Parts: sequence; structure tokens; C-alpha cells
Amino acid sequence: MLQELEILLVEDNMADAELTIRALNKAKIANSILHLKDGAEAIDYLFGRGVYAERDISKLPRVILLDIKMPKVDGIEVLRQLKASERTKVIPVVMMTSSSEEKDIVSSYELGVNSYVVKPVGFEDFAKAVAELGLYWMLLNKPVNNL
Repeated sequence: MLQELEILLVEDNMADAELTIRALNKAKIANSILHLKDGAEAIDYLFGRGVYAERDISKLPRVILLDIKMPKVDGIEVLRQLKASERTKVIPVVMMTSSSEEKDIVSSYELGVNSYVVKPVGFEDFAKAVAELGLYWMLLNKPVNNL
């Protein structure tokens, strides 16, 4: 039996993605993490399109860690589409990005992001922040029952 997806990581920077996955695994926070490289792939995955057309779209992640600045489709547009859909709007989304631009923060919250985190620059601080995010969203936060 396939494991339920717990964390969907949407990140185009491979170094940040690898560090995020290592930090979550080291903290033993999530059993199942899927990394997608851009917003277009995330939309296809979540809505069962393209290469994911055969995927069971009733299986949703417990939380999405989403970068803003990505090729093809940016994180703001992914968030817009997620929150516009009845099926996906209740998935908690954490914008995890290097952007501290006010317009990105405001746009994210206006569209319904659950949390906005600016990635720390240093390796240790980054790993600690990811572990704390994972702890909160996977262990402390109470999700909607059907997620």
C-alpha cells in the first residue's frame, strides 16, 4: 500500500529542496514528502493533469511548502488556484521563500496562505526553521479530517 502524502514541497532551488527534505527527515517529522520543481508541476499534481492525469486526486497532502519565485508558474499563482478550488482550499499552505517583499507577503495573505516564512540564509538556521515548521504543521496543527 502506498504511503499517504504528508508534505508537498514545491521548490525550484535543488539545494533548498534537499536541505528541507533532510531537515524534515532528521527531525522524523514526516513519513512521506514529495518534491516538485515548479508551480506548473504542482498544479498538474494537485489537479490530476498532464503526467499526473492518472493520479487519485482525492489523496491530498497534509501541508504544502511553497516557494514564490519559480519558473513556469510562480507560487502566488499556485496559491490562487489552490484556494479557488473547493477541493483544495482547505490544504494548509506555507509560503517558504527568500522574498521579503511586502507585495509578496500581502498577496499571499490576501489569497489565503496559512503562514509566510522568509528562509533563513545560514544552513543551521534554515534547518532549524524547517524542523520547527514541520513540527507545527505535522504534529501540533489539527487538520480538516478529510486531509
